[in-house]
Amino acid sequence: MFLSYNRIILQSEGPRPMIVSRSLAGFTLNIIDTPGIVEGGFVNYQVLQLIKRFLLNKTIDVLLYVDRLDGEDNLDQQVVRVITESFGKEIWQRGLVVLTHAQLSPPDGLSYEDFFSRRSEALLKVFRRGARIMNTEMEDYSLPVVLVENSGRCNKNDCDDKIVPNGTAWIPNLVKTVADVVSNGSEGILVDKMLIERPNPYQRGKFLIPIILAVQVSF
Repeated sequence: MFLSYNRIILQSEGPRPMIVSRSLAGFTLNIIDTPGIVEGGFVNYQVLQLIKRFLLNKTIDVLLYVDRLDGEDNLDQQVVRVITESFGKEIWQRGLVVLTHAQLSPPDGLSYEDFFSRRSEALLKVFRRGARIMNTEMEDYSLPVVLVENSGRCNKNDCDDKIVPNGTAWIPNLVKTVADVVSNGSEGILVDKMLIERPNPYQRGKFLIPIILAVQVSF
């Protein structure tokens, strides 16, 4: 019953959050695309507060953390800490990682599956450290990783879906993964006044490819 979506916003083009809504058969999906929260290697807390105020009284059902398949994870841990302090550790029970530019060729001597696997494993280790997820809690914070490529370079299958090099039709796979996260049994994150006013002890961050907050607010 999830909405088949023909355009996914993967990067914010402006300084403020944007919301896109689609409804079908009584189901409403709201996607909120946030601007980057880090500038020049530092967290921009004004932008962070802007995002929180925009989300006031809304429930975050899915958090999409967007980065590149060929990106570097040397500073992601700091960003994960900032997001954790802002929205609570439980946000990662509602999270998934989206790796863009999935059509890129892997480095010499490395298969595509190994390229994807190594990048995914490295990021997930960073997430667990940044969010302070204990080994005993890992089952509750699985953080699925999906590939995305929205360029015209993708091949298509018989259903006219774009497929990434591992043969996966990325839009149906992304929608299915989002639906799985929504129905995983954890609770959505209500952004209330107390959460917005929570102090954040971290003063440093990293370059963050904008995260997407997918907020489902009504059925």
